[in-house]
Amino acid sequence: MQVSGKTVVVTGGANGIGRALCEAFHGAGAAKVVVADRDIAGARTVAASVDGAAFKCDVAQEKDILHVIDETERLFGPIALFCSNAGIGAGFDPLSVNVGGTSDEPFVRSFAIHVMAHVYAARHLVPRFKARGGGYFLNTVSAAGLLSQVGSPAYSTTKHAAVGFAENLAISHRDDGIKVSILCPQGVDTDMLRSIPKGPQSGDGDLSPAQVAKDALEGIERETFLILPHLQVLGYMRKKTENYDRWIAGMAKIQSKLREEFGK
Repeated sequence: MQVSGKTVVVTGGANGIGRALCEAFHGAGAAKVVVADRDIAGARTVAASVDGAAFKCDVAQEKDILHVIDETERLFGPIALFCSNAGIGAGFDPLSVNVGGTSDEPFVRSFAIHVMAHVYAARHLVPRFKARGGGYFLNTVSAAGLLSQVGSPAYSTTKHAAVGFAENLAISHRDDGIKVSILCPQGVDTDMLRSIPKGPQSGDGDLSPAQVAKDALEGIERETFLILPHLQVLGYMRKKTENYDRWIAGMAKIQSKLREEFGK
């Protein structure tokens, strides 16, 4: 899909990958880029820089996502591309004393933002896309959804769930002309990455948000389901499926090293 002349929505668009996506879509000629974020001041700043529009949106709330969809289409016409990009880094514990944790909160909050936000977007846009003969979803996930995230079971589990939902979305609605891409980088130089303990997610180098957005735009133009800014992730996926036990053992070694480093 070419975004030129299209209306695009980006959640979590006030900073990081989201901001870079907004800038990339504007640079590619999008008719209107809608920046949705809980940080409305940040969203307005980004929107002003891309001649876009800003809406306050907590993606964990279905009513907020529906409001963004309804108001965007009322003001700017049909949404062609919806980017479920908002995410959080929750429940990170390099020591991983007990992956079950002591509270439901990291799992509940992560599931709401990393999974249900994508569900809500689909719930309200799929009927519209079907009626119009098509549409596009870009879901920012993570390489953690394909591999794992040592040190955060909540992040890893919900990112795996996000991949599963996107697969179902793509499979179930392919014949409706609905396209789906998942954006799965490893380390990206964002505030979220800097807020969590340093770990293997940065082992292959942190990419800039601008580079990740460029890769996302190219993936959308090719209509590729899996977009991998860190190309080596494909090799890791192959090693994982070739010998799952060996892969688990290797990841356990990484966990052990983290315990040694952070347990001092």
